[in-house]
Amino acid sequence: MMAKLEVFDPTTDPKEQPITYVARPDSLKGKRIGLVENTKHNSDRLLLKIGKILQDEYGGAEARIWRKHNSSVPAHQEILDELSASCDVMVAGIGD
Repeated sequence: MMAKLEVFDPTTDPKEQPITYVARPDSLKGKRIGLVENTKHNSDRLLLKIGKILQDEYGGAEARIWRKHNSSVPAHQEILDELSASCDVMVAGIGD
């Protein structure tokens, strides 16, 4: 049986955009960690385990999770506002 191959034909020209990364903290000790999951199966479980590791092994103060409305959209503004106000670092993840 042959595998199906999908080829996407872009209808627009590629658009280059510079990306500016935020500097990483030197340490996670005492940092409040935000976790954003995208509703995919097990993404919450994976992120909660990551949050626990970041707390237990890297000294994170706390880990709190937010859930996007669905996986195909960016995090909503209220999530971004809460993250900005209450977290020092964040991890976004997916799962299937």
